[in-house]
Amino acid sequence: MTEDTATDILHATHDALCTHGYAEVTMQDIADEAGLCKASIHYHYDGKHELLLAYLDHLYERFEDRLTGIGGDAPEARLHALLDAFVTGREDAPAFRTALLEIKAQSPYDSAFRDRLERFDEAFSAELRSILEDGVESGAFREDVDPDAIASFLTTFVNGVQTRQVGVGHPPEASAAALRTYIDETLRPSGSADEVESGTEPITTGRSTE
Repeated sequence: MTEDTATDILHATHDALCTHGYAEVTMQDIADEAGLCKASIHYHYDGKHELLLAYLDHLYERFEDRLTGIGGDAPEARLHALLDAFVTGREDAPAFRTALLEIKAQSPYDSAFRDRLERFDEAFSAELRSILEDGVESGAFREDVDPDAIASFLTTFVNGVQTRQVGVGHPPEASAAALRTYIDETLRPSGSADEVESGTEPITTGRSTE
């Protein structure tokens, strides 16, 4: 299989998934999207499951590129940009996230799907943790912020946002705005005007500085 053919099939898999969803998509649907005969798809992949595993591997490579391509020099700018990109950054988000949620629903019963999905989760959490660690070290974030705990929380939050958009149509823009407020009012150093006026301490899910 040439590299161009492989890429065409994987792109076609993405388009077919977005159109038909995981449960209904067929090898014929993918062949139609790729402009190939069904036999050509089966020549390269034994079946839908093998092809979807290859698609997830391809998706992970693009996912890594998105992570490393996030802009911003200051940690808080990088954190905002990263979260914005994965909460609101896809034009095909509803259809794509619906198909991906269907795949995620299979992972408790399919170790191959689960292993690949864990790679996405771990990479995203690791990037968040790295940004948070840089922010704590530079003073951009509170010194009692626990990068491990906050990275885990934000990863869970983003997954929840995507699921809520698929499940009930909740606009991700609202969640993105809430995240920005959380970062600016909770993770940033204490002593801001708002905190002084309210006399409250932000919740940092953090570690003791003693």
